[in-house]
Amino acid sequence: MKRKRIMVIGPRGCGKTTLVNSLNDYDGPLKRTQDTIYGKNTIDVPSAYIENAWMYKHMIALSQDAWCMLLMVDQSRTDEVYSHGFAKAFQCPVIGVISKSDMAPENRPVCERQLETIGVDRPYFDVCVPEGKGIGELKRYLLELRGREGLK
Repeated sequence: MKRKRIMVIGPRGCGKTTLVNSLNDYDGPLKRTQDTIYGKNTIDVPSAYIENAWMYKHMIALSQDAWCMLLMVDQSRTDEVYSHGFAKAFQCPVIGVISKSDMAPENRPVCERQLETIGVDRPYFDVCVPEGKGIGELKRYLLELRGREGLK
């Protein structure tokens, strides 16, 4: 049986790869992600997949290898990149992550509205990976969710 992972998607520059490295306990150099990368615990999906609606089918196919998905929005930029109801296309649980939560706090309500419009249920997790903010809370939630899903 194939081991399921956490699928991470988000717009360009939102901190996907930095978060993925943290979830994989990897401390090496960052590399630009142009292809889908299967890590120890994650699937790092290039931003091009959400920037081009015709690639949605590839994300849906990739989600078959995921036990959950982290859908990221960037608090420092409030560009809307997801289609309305996007999260409902997936069978696995979708978790909302607001990245760069240390920047532009006035954008927090906008990010929450975006996640609601995309179809992501609460709770939402604020993270700032360089500062380590929110990572422990997110990891604990993922561990608990994995247990509820009956996965090892």
